[in-house]
Amino acid sequence: MKRRRVANFIKVLLIFVVLGVLLAGLSLATEKMRRGQKGEQLGQMERSIRRATMTCYATEGVYPPSIQYMEDNYGIQIDENLYTVFYEVHGENLMPEITVMEKQKE
Repeated sequence: MKRRRVANFIKVLLIFVVLGVLLAGLSLATEKMRRGQKGEQLGQMERSIRRATMTCYATEGVYPPSIQYMEDNYGIQIDENLYTVFYEVHGENLMPEITVMEKQKE
C-alpha cells in the first residue's frame, strides 16, 4: 500500500514537472515571437520612410529636406512614442542617411 502511494506521488510530481517545463517553453516562445514582431515593425517603418524618400526624389527631383516634410506631403506617420528617426541630409541630390530605432521604455 505504501509503495502505491509513493508511486502515485512520483507520477503526480512528474506531471507537475512536465507542465512546468512546457509552460516555461511556451513563455519563451511567446517572448521570442513578440520580439520578432517588434523587429518587423521597425523594419517596416524604415522601408516606408525610404520609399517616401525615393518617391519624393522621383516626383520633385530632390530628396526631402526633413522627416516633417515627408509627414506633411507623403503620408508618413511616425509614432514618436515608439520610434526615433535619424534623418541626415547631405545634399539635395544625395540619398539621406535614414536610421529608425525603437525607443527604450523607462
